[in-house]
Amino acid sequence: MTKNILLTGVGGQGTILAAKMLTIGLMEEGYDVKMSEIHGMSQRGGDVTSQVRYSRERVWSPVIEKGTADIIVSFEKMEALRNLDYIRADGTVVVNSEEIPSMTVLTGEEEYAPDVIEELQKTAKKVVVIDASRKAEELGNVKAANVILLGALVQAMGLDDIDWEEIIRKTVKEKFVELNLKAFAVGKEQMK
Repeated sequence: MTKNILLTGVGGQGTILAAKMLTIGLMEEGYDVKMSEIHGMSQRGGDVTSQVRYSRERVWSPVIEKGTADIIVSFEKMEALRNLDYIRADGTVVVNSEEIPSMTVLTGEEEYAPDVIEELQKTAKKVVVIDASRKAEELGNVKAANVILLGALVQAMGLDDIDWEEIIRKTVKEKFVELNLKAFAVGKEQMK
């Protein structure tokens, strides 16, 4: 059975790096994996979405259809709401509690919804809110929030058999390895 994971955030949050680390880990474990990315002005705070589909069988398309995502991991609250139509009825949303106004909010095209978490809870079966940015800052670098969310995702999807420490060591710069290993552990703990 193919599993569908949607990662979403705002440019600069490390959404794509987290998706690539996930993809590498899944491939090394022998899964067939397809990944697609959408960068909406990501360098300027626009929305970023990565879709990861994996299975022990053949995965034919990298695209997740609406209503079929097993889990949405959102690095920013409004992006979770914006992509909520992708979640399946029994799906899980893991959301960073951080608010980063997107370009559309900053330009006045739309307003930042005041009750994002409540809206998510009306649709998704399970919503887990993590203050990943604050937890990453406590570890020493707010940019590690993406790896905290990756750890939460790995725990939620039961992907513990993969050597994530090795993936982190191969993927991030050496001076950030220990920070990211701690961040990954913090993320996993959030889902227990």
